[in-house]
Amino acid sequence: MTSVTERPLLFLDVDGPLIPFGSSSGYSQTGAADSPTSSDQGNPLLKRLDPGLGTRLLALGCQLVWATTWMEEANDVVSPRIGLPRLPVVEWPDPCAAADPRGLHWKTRPLVEWADGRPFIWVDDEISAVDRLWVDASHPGPSLLHRVDPTAGLTDADFSTLAEWLCAVAPR
Repeated sequence: MTSVTERPLLFLDVDGPLIPFGSSSGYSQTGAADSPTSSDQGNPLLKRLDPGLGTRLLALGCQLVWATTWMEEANDVVSPRIGLPRLPVVEWPDPCAAADPRGLHWKTRPLVEWADGRPFIWVDDEISAVDRLWVDASHPGPSLLHRVDPTAGLTDADFSTLAEWLCAVAPR
């Protein structure tokens, strides 16, 4: 893995994986970037962001891409709180046009298109078996669709799974 274009992509959702929905007790409070801005006023869930996540995500060696309805706001509000640089953002199609009656998640097709055959990981709390089957049939490269427990967010076990997959697919 010598260049950005050769590194696997890691599509990253915010709500659930980075901002867990479980009880707020036990969550570390974010540090210096914790002062509210106009774009995050009134969002108490941001205090659930673990400021160490950015370092751990960068250490995976993937090209990180926001795959969230936060869109560019993830760069403005989430990235500074967890120590990430500005990341590319997947632009979503019209939600009505993306609806799939068979249960395919509305993010699945756009992520496969964005990956364009490159190996990728998708970290989200809404991934289903239908998404995995569709990606297996539609994406020529390796992929890992990793569902995170939205009540816990990304855990040590999740990071181990991601690292093991990356070692198997794209050894450094």
